[in-house]
Amino acid sequence: MPVSLLFVIGSPRSGTTLLERMLDAHPAVQGGPEPHLLTPLAHLGVWNQVDKAPYDHVLAAESQKLFVSKLPNGEEDYWKACRAYCNVLYGQYMAGSAARLCLDKTPAYALILPFVAKVFPDANYVVLTRHPAAIFASYANSFFGGDYAAAQAYNPILNRYAPALAAFLRQDAVPFIHVRYEDLVADPASGFRAICDHLGIPFEESAIAYGASRRTDEGGLGDPIGVNQHDRPTTASVDKWARELAADPAKRDFVRGIVDSLDPADLATLGYPPESLWAPLEAAGGATQPKPPRLSWYRIQRKLIVGLRGQAQRRPLFRKALQRARLVCDVLLRE
Repeated sequence: MPVSLLFVIGSPRSGTTLLERMLDAHPAVQGGPEPHLLTPLAHLGVWNQVDKAPYDHVLAAESQKLFVSKLPNGEEDYWKACRAYCNVLYGQYMAGSAARLCLDKTPAYALILPFVAKVFPDANYVVLTRHPAAIFASYANSFFGGDYAAAQAYNPILNRYAPALAAFLRQDAVPFIHVRYEDLVADPASGFRAICDHLGIPFEESAIAYGASRRTDEGGLGDPIGVNQHDRPTTASVDKWARELAADPAKRDFVRGIVDSLDPADLATLGYPPESLWAPLEAAGGATQPKPPRLSWYRIQRKLIVGLRGQAQRRPLFRKALQRARLVCDVLLRE
């Protein structure tokens, strides 16, 4: 049986883990770790570019497109098959649960939203946005020790996610609710009530205090850095980025350069119009630099991942060694 899906959509560092914890504390919702089911499925060959796929992607794409064109209902049969694949996995995950909604909070889905909407046009979508400077500052501090240039070189997170999210917010093919992070933490009761109303589930005020509920997952890729420091939404980090940038002109100019390169229409759609975008920074004045974040196992894991990928990009021999190890593993797995 198909399950009722709930996708929480947002970029990394935008507060999606906080919202997932709140929703998971609701008896009608079952959350958990980020499954990343749809990201690889999106690159099987029909939907979009597959140049990152680890097989002969050009041949696979052309072959699948020809095959799909011969099906009785064309691409609609393909979307149905993708939907069936996910429904089996989501359905098994929900087996034995009394919850009505299966929550999937995978930030990378924001980059494949046209595909997700094709496969699940009837799913529930909650889009969470956050001030772009806050996202970037949190990203750089969490995984790059405050090295803004290294963070942007590794993954231009705002340039990738802002246009994708704005495009989804402008479409009307699938319904959604749009919530700003700053509004949610400032008035969690109103924000959560609006989300519950949109989902057609009763408002559960107790779910706002997510820390009182036992998590359904242990581990996973969800970000526990900030959300584990509190047991309910807090405004503690809302203007943290502004204080940091106000105290460091180099970082301020760097972030402003990135944000200024974004489409003003996209920023307005996300809820952060250019004319008021920098008001928190101006209000911060001559703020002092915030304390550096404490090291945690989550940060150590991410630093290792970033470091290994960086080595592979900078050192051809290291990259070849990784590729050879991967090839050997592929051969062994074939056996």
